[in-house]
Amino acid sequence: MSVNDHPERLSANIIIPMIPGVIFQFYSSTSGHMKFPYLEGGGDLLNHIDRIQLANDAGELLEYLTGCEFPKVMSAIERSARWMKPLTTRFKLPTPNEKSRWIAVCANPEAAVNGVRWTGVMMDITEQVFEEQRLRKLCDTDTLTGLPNRRKLMMHLSHLASLSARHCTPLSIMMIDIDHFKLLNDRWGHLKGDSVLKQLATEMTRLLRCEDMVARLGGEEFMAVLPLTPLQQCHKLADRLREAISQHDFGVGVGEVTLSIGVAEYRYGEPLTSLIERTDKALYSAKDVGRDCVCLLS
Repeated sequence: MSVNDHPERLSANIIIPMIPGVIFQFYSSTSGHMKFPYLEGGGDLLNHIDRIQLANDAGELLEYLTGCEFPKVMSAIERSARWMKPLTTRFKLPTPNEKSRWIAVCANPEAAVNGVRWTGVMMDITEQVFEEQRLRKLCDTDTLTGLPNRRKLMMHLSHLASLSARHCTPLSIMMIDIDHFKLLNDRWGHLKGDSVLKQLATEMTRLLRCEDMVARLGGEEFMAVLPLTPLQQCHKLADRLREAISQHDFGVGVGEVTLSIGVAEYRYGEPLTSLIERTDKALYSAKDVGRDCVCLLS
């Protein structure tokens, strides 16, 4: 009995539809014409896709299927064709009856008549992407309040400072501290203290603008980053925030939770450590003059 006659050996026609991915050949001509001469597998992943159109002219449909990822996918294709290196990329594939699926692509190129042909696989990596997003969120999020943590905030602040310096636009930050938080914990207990922190996070997010980021630095200390905001406007926003919090009932009585806030504006080219130190000094000035107030450093 030959290997081909073995009763347990399945033909490619049976195996390919069962694999959790798509086997394909993709061709791109030097004039830009694209098509999929071969496209099989993937279970129900390809049910809603017009394979005949992809086999004849994939350009327009490929742009639709990859959506906002299309420029990234085309750049990966062009790099692979130029250097004849493996094509690796991923994109979000829309489906009619459920959430979009994330697809990873890996293919090897070879020279073809008037163009390049790739042979490879596409795999559904939706669960992997969701897990990556979950882990990234854990790394960037304060577990108690749900706010961005120090790591996330510093990355965001660094990015905004770069934009501010490049475009000569204002950028300000607030350093926010709950007054006498230790006394509140001692009087009401740590569970109530945690509740106050979570409520405060919700209120600050609601009271600040959608473009602002407020993050928990640790303990009872927070920072807000305000893009495109000069110092005086930041001071007004901080005072509005301070007043709203002082009038909010956190379950310990109105006026029992107040904030001291220091504000400062980014100076083009200064190290972020310098900006944060200046804002810290403004915060301590607010505490020195009696708390429940806002101080600024120009």
